[in-house]
Amino acid sequence: MRMNRTYKAMIDKSISSMISAIELYNKPDFHYREETFAILAVNSWELLLKAQILKQNNYKMNSIYCLQRKTNKDGSLSKRKIVDRNRANNPKAISIVEAMNKLSSRHQLPNPIRANIEALMELRDNAIHFINESSLTKQIQELGFACIKNYIDLLKEWNVNARLDRYNLYLMPLAYIDGSKLVDAKFTQAETNFIGFIQQQLKTTDDSGYQVAMSIGVSFKKESSFDAIKVVRSKDGIPITLTPENIKKIYPWNYKTVVEECKKRYSNFKQGKTFNSAMKEVKQSSQLCYKRFLDPDNPKSSKKEFYSTSIWSILDKYFQKVKR
Repeated sequence: MRMNRTYKAMIDKSISSMISAIELYNKPDFHYREETFAILAVNSWELLLKAQILKQNNYKMNSIYCLQRKTNKDGSLSKRKIVDRNRANNPKAISIVEAMNKLSSRHQLPNPIRANIEALMELRDNAIHFINESSLTKQIQELGFACIKNYIDLLKEWNVNARLDRYNLYLMPLAYIDGSKLVDAKFTQAETNFIGFIQQQLKTTDDSGYQVAMSIGVSFKKESSFDAIKVVRSKDGIPITLTPENIKKIYPWNYKTVVEECKKRYSNFKQGKTFNSAMKEVKQSSQLCYKRFLDPDNPKSSKKEFYSTSIWSILDKYFQKVKR
């Protein structure tokens, strides 16, 4: 089925705006990034909400236009409504608040999503009063995490016909903040008021699974093994494509290099039946061995294997390490 052009344009612009919000926030030396993130994220939500209203009303443009009662010649107001226009004589579109009201009245906009959007709108509208936005970085980041997760989940819930794997929406650590190193900041009255508003918004909950704000805990642990990196596969996840650069970093060794490293590491190493058995086990693990086919679409084509430096987790079971 062919998608309505206006609806498609609004969805595309919405996604582009959210991508821009993420990319700009991720720039470490970008000034006013919190305010800019809020502006772009709110714009993204506004486009998405209006697109959904348009879709529900059989793509009738009047559903997202401001309507007013027509004035009769005698000055009285007619029951008939016409599209309100701006100074350029173009139709006025409803505001994001009106869009949220329409969807909320139909129970199609979960309360936590609305509360999160309203918090971002407050940030957008009040940022000029914040002397030092860095003092609010943690609170704003938690709003940002929830904003993006809510956005992706709602796109899926509303069956928006957009391939999310085409976009970098999943590249969104935003920025890592070590909460344990944050010192108590002196807030201005405007900043204190904003935090108070956020705390009120956090009380908005329901059973939808959406969030007003969310924090992500990050811990660092020294590991010498690539196995320390855990990859979770999900049928609902977004496909990830490894580039040649990624592959080279994760699987830097070819067969010849593995043999050379084994000679250095083991006192009883020999290329024979034992080594072949060990390598057979290594090749069964996609974390330890990557097979690059000459023709990716043909699994029977010629291939070359590359290996992770974590192959020792297997090989150490077969050979004795050199005593140092």
